[in-house]
Amino acid sequence: MKTATPTMARAINDRLALDLLLDRGPLTAPQLRDLTGLSRPTVSDLIERLRADGLIEVTGESGADRRGPNARLYGVVAGLAHVAGVDLRRGAVHVSVADIAGTVRGTASRRVPPDPELGALVADAVVDAAGGVTPHTVVVGAPGLIHPRTGAAAFGKLPGGRPDLRTVIADRVGVPVVLENEVNLAAIAEHREGAAVGHDDFVLLWLDDGIGAAVVLDGRLRRGASGGAGEVGLLKFGGTDFCGLMETGFARGLGPEALADRIVEGVFALVAVLDPGLVVLGGAVGGGGGDRLAALVAARLGDLSLAPTEVRPSLVAGDAVLRGAVLTALDLARDAVFG
Repeated sequence: MKTATPTMARAINDRLALDLLLDRGPLTAPQLRDLTGLSRPTVSDLIERLRADGLIEVTGESGADRRGPNARLYGVVAGLAHVAGVDLRRGAVHVSVADIAGTVRGTASRRVPPDPELGALVADAVVDAAGGVTPHTVVVGAPGLIHPRTGAAAFGKLPGGRPDLRTVIADRVGVPVVLENEVNLAAIAEHREGAAVGHDDFVLLWLDDGIGAAVVLDGRLRRGASGGAGEVGLLKFGGTDFCGLMETGFARGLGPEALADRIVEGVFALVAVLDPGLVVLGGAVGGGGGDRLAALVAARLGDLSLAPTEVRPSLVAGDAVLRGAVLTALDLARDAVFG
């Protein structure tokens, strides 16, 4: 085992402090010492270094009756970089732009017409949401298979979808673009901020205008060899594929009991193969059913499976796909900016 060099140790300490400032908001030097376990001189040095590099700044003071260096609150310079997350659906495009601290600075939406120039539509929405700033990174969530190594896309019924969509968008916005399956991004949001916090193994079953699943095992998103992991909508039950059973229009007309009867078919297939321990129901149908639907599915699953499995509704506020896209873009931008 090699001993860390002084340069490496400083880089590790700097990133630890930056991550704490991002996670907890502005902190004082004593608070940074308590949270990092680093010595007073080490924290003083890293604060001066990060300020000199333009990464952090004084944002105020802690306590009305306190004065002096120990009362100063330090925060990340939010405008260092911005990112854009995109939720690309069959009928609409939604964009959210956030600064590097994670604060949303702009949003935009566009309707998807029947025969769109999709790359231009997405790019225009990103530019609109960015409001004059240039995003460091754009992450797009879309329905379909995205090859994990080549980035080639197969979109099926997405209007205007084309294999080189990522490249087309990147050429128009002039910054790096990452294309990812939309359910995978929703799973990232659930893992970081929603129903799967603290769970290294879970499956997100997405029940919306598209049907699919995202698989997280050992804390890692599993995409499969060609990006097709989790395509549960293609499974057939009684001669009808699961996607047909769960089509949004029909599913919304069912009562909770009948809906749970259908959902458990797909859930059991996932549990029987993966034994994830937790299934999160997401999308308008799955998450919209709340705790009652999750409990009904769990009861039916208990009659079918020997593997103990918890079933929960999505807990991500708002658009889980969009939130997952922003979180993924923030991870990439922060690694690039902070090291």
